[in-house]
Amino acid sequence: MIEKILNFNNIKIENEIDYSEKISYLITNLYSLIQDNIEGDVVEFGCSIGSLSKYLMKTIVESNSRKNLFVYDSFENNIDTTKYEKILIQNFKQNNLPIPIIHKDLFKNIPDYKIPDKICFTLINGDSYDSVYDSLNKIYDKMSNNGVIFFNNYQKDVLSDVGSAIDIFCIEKNIQNNTVKITEELGMFTKTEITLNNQADNITEITLVTGIWDIGREGLTEGWSRNYNHYIENFKRILPIDCNMIIFGDKDLEEIVYQFRPKNKTQFILRPTSWFKDNGYFEKIQKIRNNPEWKNQSGWLPESTQARLEYYNPLVMSKMFLLHDAKILDRFDSKFLFWIDGGLSNTVHPGYFTHDNVLKKLESKIDKFSFICFPYKAENEIHGFPYPKINEYAKSDVGLVARGGFFGGPKDSISEVNSVYYSLLMDTLGNGYMGTEESVFSVMVYKNSNIINYFEINSDGLLGTFFESIKNDTLEVKTKLDPNVVIKEKSVEKTSLYVIGFNSPNQFSTLIQSMIEYDENFIKKPKKYLLNNSTDRSTDEGYRELCDAYNFEILSTGENLGICGGRQYIAEHFDKTDSEYMFFFEDDMFFYPKRGEVCRNGFNRFIEGLYQKSIRIIQEENFDFLKLNFSEFFGDNSIQWSWYNVPQIVREEFWPNNPKLPQMGLDPNAPKAKYDSVKSIDGIPYVTGEVYYCNWPHIVSKDGNKKMFLDTTWGHPYEQTWMSFMFQETKKGKLKPGLLLLTPTEHNRFEHYDRELRKES
Repeated sequence: MIEKILNFNNIKIENEIDYSEKISYLITNLYSLIQDNIEGDVVEFGCSIGSLSKYLMKTIVESNSRKNLFVYDSFENNIDTTKYEKILIQNFKQNNLPIPIIHKDLFKNIPDYKIPDKICFTLINGDSYDSVYDSLNKIYDKMSNNGVIFFNNYQKDVLSDVGSAIDIFCIEKNIQNNTVKITEELGMFTKTEITLNNQADNITEITLVTGIWDIGREGLTEGWSRNYNHYIENFKRILPIDCNMIIFGDKDLEEIVYQFRPKNKTQFILRPTSWFKDNGYFEKIQKIRNNPEWKNQSGWLPESTQARLEYYNPLVMSKMFLLHDAKILDRFDSKFLFWIDGGLSNTVHPGYFTHDNVLKKLESKIDKFSFICFPYKAENEIHGFPYPKINEYAKSDVGLVARGGFFGGPKDSISEVNSVYYSLLMDTLGNGYMGTEESVFSVMVYKNSNIINYFEINSDGLLGTFFESIKNDTLEVKTKLDPNVVIKEKSVEKTSLYVIGFNSPNQFSTLIQSMIEYDENFIKKPKKYLLNNSTDRSTDEGYRELCDAYNFEILSTGENLGICGGRQYIAEHFDKTDSEYMFFFEDDMFFYPKRGEVCRNGFNRFIEGLYQKSIRIIQEENFDFLKLNFSEFFGDNSIQWSWYNVPQIVREEFWPNNPKLPQMGLDPNAPKAKYDSVKSIDGIPYVTGEVYYCNWPHIVSKDGNKKMFLDTTWGHPYEQTWMSFMFQETKKGKLKPGLLLLTPTEHNRFEHYDRELRKES
């Protein structure tokens, strides 16, 4: 429709000004207002000979609207005012358009009864302070809520009084000036019911996250094919929502966004379509998508978007990751973040957001990450995901499907949910099972009720039902967890905590306090030992006081055994106890208990119940050791650091394409760590595979302790020696390590000692 209006056979009056740059913005917004049934007529101040007026009328006519067009001009700058009014009328007649309602006068003198009682769209072509100010005074109170006012000479260098007139008018009316610069000369103001005095009561703490990309739907069969412009037009309808927005897209989309959004409430993040290819799941998706066995599960699947389009599933399956990226990059200090599909207004009226203020009402219902679900009866598959297999992953018969069009929750919940989603997505794709993002979301609703709530809508799956229930205050929060069922903790007795301390009771005390704040079970549950490696005997009393206060047993040889020597001593001590697992820490490996905080690689720092859950992971996986940190002060687990330390013959065996060490420093092309699988237990994601050993926090099993430190020993062990040895044992299948996709701790030595005192073994 917009293209039809733009390209109508416009017969121009001689010397008519070309406004082509602005026309598309004007008619697009007017058309949207008509489609949204925003009440009121259309008004133009400063119509001249109708160069813009006729496009406004053409939009009204092509939309089959009953709205009237009112145009006003004094024509006082023209020698023959009657002549120019006749030219205006002629311009409409020769283009076969109805004549608008015309009134000739100075703007300030236009009588009130000559202006319609309700207005949805106003175009002000005034070029001075008085003409703009007077026009606003005449029409503002008659503007419908969510109606728009365009200023044709906004912020022109030589006509700066236009912006001043808008500023003064807004101050006097006690309203927020939300004028957005559209082109070099065109500005747009959207009327809202919010005044500066009550604005704080209506502003939501929810930030909406969205994005839209052209993935080539046009070539699909009927029923699946939609022109990209269809999505763009629906996307434009959500842009006026009066809340902060974080928007992902390419450069062309950015230009569209700032036509409709104020920059102070918008954070645009450049993200081209090619980004969806740069990940670990794109190729897995393509492999499944092109597998005839997957396609032939159901008759509808071969012609579906997810089967036909290379980018469809990579895009929709990245929504959670985009939401998580928004959480990390958020400059609004948001309390809640929700993903909203860019084309949602195709099925959900934007008035729920702009008029009914549903986002503000939603806040009180959100205390967990939340999905919207609808009842679904499946037999063979759900969105292409085999039904028996989705039940296995969910550990329940799946009868609810979670929608991907709108989801989110408290900002500090997103990293944990994102980690669960990532591990589940990689696990399912790795095993050849694929639906859409909704299939994975559905499993999460069933399997992760401790961190996820849901809202139920009708079986038709239409999200409008959800927003209608918010509007009517009938929204019910649900969870798959029965609150009457008491979940018993798995026994984690016979666990020990070992800490090496050196010349600083303050370091030891800080570590204890960080454990208490993070998860007090680290101090309450295990047997606790301090290996006092100190050489400064004046610190002994401080250590004794802390150990008495927190029930640590002091282990001491009276000398500094060093970092690795201390670990060897602890391994030998642990072997003689009745404990089955041990946590190992140095006194500068502090926990970071701040909820919602992530490391530089985007992994959570805080997870509720880490003590209990990490022991459950090492038990159920039968790991020999489980590394707690993905990132550390000195590096991270994306690189295979063992490569630097193994013998040359081993390096050539396992890395034939990269067998040479750098002559000095680190190699920017060092091999990446290889992991077999990504899994999740109790909401904690972890990986298996080539996890290298280093002197970071670990949980070690009794059997693993023997394999790692006792069956083979060295007179003077070093971290590099153990790293090389344990990597080779892992490759032989003799050692099974695991790694949490978390970063709960990090080194922080705040009380330093002389370098000469540092000792490895």
